[in-house]
Amino acid sequence: MAVQAYVNFNGNCRQAIEFYAETFGTEKPQIMLFGDTPPDPGFPLSEETRNLVMHASLTIEGTPVMFSDVPPGMPLVTGNNISLIIGSKDIDKIKLMFNKLKENGTVGMELQETFWSKLYGFVTDKYGIGWQFNYESE
Repeated sequence: MAVQAYVNFNGNCRQAIEFYAETFGTEKPQIMLFGDTPPDPGFPLSEETRNLVMHASLTIEGTPVMFSDVPPGMPLVTGNNISLIIGSKDIDKIKLMFNKLKENGTVGMELQETFWSKLYGFVTDKYGIGWQFNYESE
C-alpha cells in the first residue's frame, strides 16, 4: 500500500498537467473530463463543467500523482498545505526540473547544499503547487 498525492486545480488542471508532463518528461497524460461521465439528471453539467478535468494521472520520477479540477461551486484554497517532493541521484536532472518550475513561479529556497543534502531547493510553480527537490546520495 502506498500514499499518493492528489492535486486539485480551479479550472486550469489541463494546462498544469501538460506543463508537468513536459517538465518531468512523462508520457502524455490520459485525461478524463467531467463531460466523459454518464449523464446524471440529478447533477446536470454546464458546458464549462463538462470541459473540466475530472481525473488525470502522471507518473513523476516513478511515483503516480493524480490531478483534477474542482467543479464550479466547490471551494478550492490554494496554499501551503501540500508540496510534492522529488528525490533524485541526478543533479543535472534536478536542476533542469527546478529551473522549469521556477519560470513564473516563486523560489522559496534556491538549489543549494544543506546539512542533509548535497543539493536541495523549494519552488512554488505558476499553478501554486510547492515542489521540493532533494539530491539522494547512494
